Amino acid sequence: MKNILNRLINHEILTKEEAKNVLVNISSGSYNPSQISAFLTVYMMRSISIEELAGFREALLELCIRMDLSNYNTIDLCGTGGDGKDTFNISTLASFVAAGAGIKVAKHGNYGVSSISGSSNVMEKLGIKFSNDNDFIEKCIDQAGIAILHAPLFHPAMKNVGPIRKELGVKTFFNMLGPMVNPSFPQNQLVGVFNLELARMYGYLYQNTPVNFTILHSLDGYDEVSLTCPTKIITRTKEGILNPSDFGVRQLQENEIEGGKTIDESAEMFINIISGKGTEAQNNVVCANAAMAIATVNGCTPIEGFELAKESLLSGKGLTALNKLQELSR
Repeated sequence: MKNILNRLINHEILTKEEAKNVLVNISSGSYNPSQISAFLTVYMMRSISIEELAGFREALLELCIRMDLSNYNTIDLCGTGGDGKDTFNISTLASFVAAGAGIKVAKHGNYGVSSISGSSNVMEKLGIKFSNDNDFIEKCIDQAGIAILHAPLFHPAMKNVGPIRKELGVKTFFNMLGPMVNPSFPQNQLVGVFNLELARMYGYLYQNTPVNFTILHSLDGYDEVSLTCPTKIITRTKEGILNPSDFGVRQLQENEIEGGKTIDESAEMFINIISGKGTEAQNNVVCANAAMAIATVNGCTPIEGFELAKESLLSGKGLTALNKLQELSR
């Protein structure tokens, strides 16, 4: 590691193979916490290269505990986090709304590192069981239309990094990797990223995979469709800009989509919104993100996806998916 750190400090870039080997060595406990921390810090000071990101991704996918959901045409709705915006759990709510609309969702998530309440914090609070048992995960997809894949259970390689990330408390390149290393290898992916540079890197990397993808970045910094401004989207076949009017809704103010200050508040907000009691702004931002997942899988327009999402949320189908998942978790 000393050699690698010296090279990185001299502004050298690792090859894909070198990057992959570092992550394999981190997972096998070859480095001490200070070395891992220094390694993570380098990538807070400079941009990660496409080769490095590809190498890190390859290592984590090779080392993960795989889930076989190949019988289902699944999608993951996942943001990188690290946008510093502290919204409520938009992509997790959108996942249940999409599931209510008949889309099969394999939701990869984790505890919040740089935010108050990550996807896993709220799911745990609401009594969702975390498991890496393939039969249980398949039963969830089959009966609830959604399964929660709690990242630490599938990436034992990361047990040496988790405590360091928590102590650092800021975004690291693992935020960038999270959405790319879903252990069930979903056929479809809706990814939100925190800056345009990363959106382009994701676009490039995903072009070299069989995944049907949509990458999102709100131009004011959100890692999802925020409806507070235009959103950049990148798919396999096109790039473009989506405006709130493309979903048939008004533009929102940032304070309309703020999250809770504690995990309890976040969970309460989650239940309120999935039960159809959210504000117009909350409902619209959830449905806009669910719409993009539906559009990615079904090939419909964003506004058609939005109508399906709204029907799912307001008719209680999203809540039914949550209730079923809670029942299966008991």
